[in-house]
Amino acid sequence: MTYQWIATQNELLDLVDVLMAEPRYAFDTEFHRERTYYPKLALAQFAWPGGTALVDPLAVDVTALRPLLESDTQCVLHAAQQDLDVLTHSCGAVPKRLFDTQLAAGFIGYGTPSLASLLQGELKVTVPKGDRLTDWLRRPLTDDQKSYAASDVAHLLELQDRITAQLERTGRVSWAEAACEELRVKPGSGTDPDGAWLRLKDVRVLKPKARGVARSVAAWRERRAMSVDSPVRQILPDLAILGIAQKQPQSVEELAHARGIDERHWRGNLGREIIAAVIDGMQNEVHLPASDVEELDRNLRPAITLVSAWVSELARNEKIDTALLGTRGDIVALLRKDPDARLSIGWRAELLGDQVQRLVDGAAALTFDGKGGLRLIDVPSA
Repeated sequence: MTYQWIATQNELLDLVDVLMAEPRYAFDTEFHRERTYYPKLALAQFAWPGGTALVDPLAVDVTALRPLLESDTQCVLHAAQQDLDVLTHSCGAVPKRLFDTQLAAGFIGYGTPSLASLLQGELKVTVPKGDRLTDWLRRPLTDDQKSYAASDVAHLLELQDRITAQLERTGRVSWAEAACEELRVKPGSGTDPDGAWLRLKDVRVLKPKARGVARSVAAWRERRAMSVDSPVRQILPDLAILGIAQKQPQSVEELAHARGIDERHWRGNLGREIIAAVIDGMQNEVHLPASDVEELDRNLRPAITLVSAWVSELARNEKIDTALLGTRGDIVALLRKDPDARLSIGWRAELLGDQVQRLVDGAAALTFDGKGGLRLIDVPSA
């Protein structure tokens, strides 16, 4: 496979000019985050009708891509969420227009397909297998590594054409476009420091006061990890936060005896910062946030299972990925009558109509159709 290796700023600027003159381009990234808090961009791949290019972000300033990302040229990706996170951090922008082949494939009968399975299913193309443990930050990359990276974008535009043709036949182009826009504007995966404690294993067994300490120390750890761009586990392990929350040390000497604490944690400024976080956390008792279900009227809770069954059946019949049509959280939001419930607006409301409301009101019921599926039937009024 032929490709251009971009390793100078002038070459990158020339590439941007070429791509901005195109109506669309294929895009992918390779990145690592094992040794950093933020994803570290290791390679950016582009393809367009006139060629393929691999950009070395270790050799160029990739913020030069911003004019392209903010232009009307459409960016075609597969499973774009992580790529968008990488672009947000490395370039400070995401594409103004994007088409996610994985998302769009959910409207033609696929359920979150990998790129390999989608290419095989739609184009009968078998992509080379790559080493998932490849260190993309090592230089120089081998010819095999570069060829594998280039293959990730080689067929994306053709794949988009194939999917779009099927969407046009079913009248679902606007549905796929709406789903792609939802993804594009979705907040990134960056963590809110004050909510980091909720990801701790076994945090639910802590008492309210201990949870306050866990929340404060976990927030300190998150901010510290952000400031030094280091994985949170290298700042302080989860076990240490739980141990500190239970012991609630008031001095560095007491901190040194908490479970999971090593000398590197309690010596110097780190130890003093942790103690300050402990003292701050002890000021408040913290209760676990109520779940979506707990916020739902008790009389409506049994409806969740009923509506979930119908949403799954409808997705199967319409050959739409169930996760695209509606998650459990979407169903709860609809039953709560949230004004921004996804199932009550756009293409989802178009597909569901008033079926859920009829089920909840007792005007309709679900029954087996004798063929392994469900059907919605009217209930005679009393």
